[in-house]
Amino acid sequence: MAARPILVLIESWRGVPKRGSLEIISRARELGEVWAVTLGRSSGDVVAALAAYGPARVFVAEDDVYDAFHLLPAVETVARLIERERPALVLATATVWGKDLLGRLATGLGAGLLADAVEVDLLEDGVQMMSLALGGTTHVTARSLGEPPYFVSVRPKSFAAVPATNPPAPEVVTLADAPSPATRLAKVLGLVAEAAQVQSLEEADIIVSGGRGLGGPEKFALLQDLADALGGVVGASRAAVDSGWYPGTRQVGQTGKTVKPKLYIACGISGAIQHKVGMQGSGTIIAINKDPEAPIFRFADLGIVGDLFEVVPQLTAEVKARKARDA
Repeated sequence: MAARPILVLIESWRGVPKRGSLEIISRARELGEVWAVTLGRSSGDVVAALAAYGPARVFVAEDDVYDAFHLLPAVETVARLIERERPALVLATATVWGKDLLGRLATGLGAGLLADAVEVDLLEDGVQMMSLALGGTTHVTARSLGEPPYFVSVRPKSFAAVPATNPPAPEVVTLADAPSPATRLAKVLGLVAEAAQVQSLEEADIIVSGGRGLGGPEKFALLQDLADALGGVVGASRAAVDSGWYPGTRQVGQTGKTVKPKLYIACGISGAIQHKVGMQGSGTIIAINKDPEAPIFRFADLGIVGDLFEVVPQLTAEVKARKARDA
């Protein structure tokens, strides 16, 4: 089994691989020979970016049908590749894209799928992964045994994205089989991008999040000002999202995104276990809450007991003043 490669499905956007895919390649290098597959018109740019992370082989298919956000062409192409090459393990990020793609592949190929891994190991007779359960209070170990390939989705920020040391140029293999006409029936008529923030929560180094304590959607402008001053992005708790104050794509927590920024500032967030599981891996956690008994103070590195509507503007002004002095 050790001789079989590990195949990483690369998620990218406009020629740039997502950080989660680079994290997976970094971990996969420790387990065996790494192959990667990238689909779409910008595959050449993705290959150039991947080269620093040491995949031995990169499969590419440069057809604009893959650039749309329906997965039937990708499922067909990758399934053919897996059936032909028989890798030991197939990995992808536990994002909407990765979960959908891996789920369809595993079902179509009659294989099992281990989801939301925070650790992955190859065994002599299978694969083992660890995930979080019960609001992050419990670590669950699961195994997939039998004949490979095994399919595992990996939570972003579970591993560090570490370039390889003096990696050789990867072998680039073009996948010649065009997707069948049946996979091209669905059409994407248009895309709507988030205008305010282009950086994903999973890849952000600084996140300023708001909760029910903000009292309404208009108050998120305060957090945006602070995030802009710090060079970060804005997130939200489930309570704020459920209230319709902020988009669900910016939700941090058990039913939202799992993040590990260098700095996480929680404003008006109580710190319920469902939120904690999504951000407890942050480097430094600062909590701003007027309730001194708020649970978030129990695991924050720095707690500020005060009115966030007074504290946040002062903090923003101080950050801007220091940046102006250092300019």
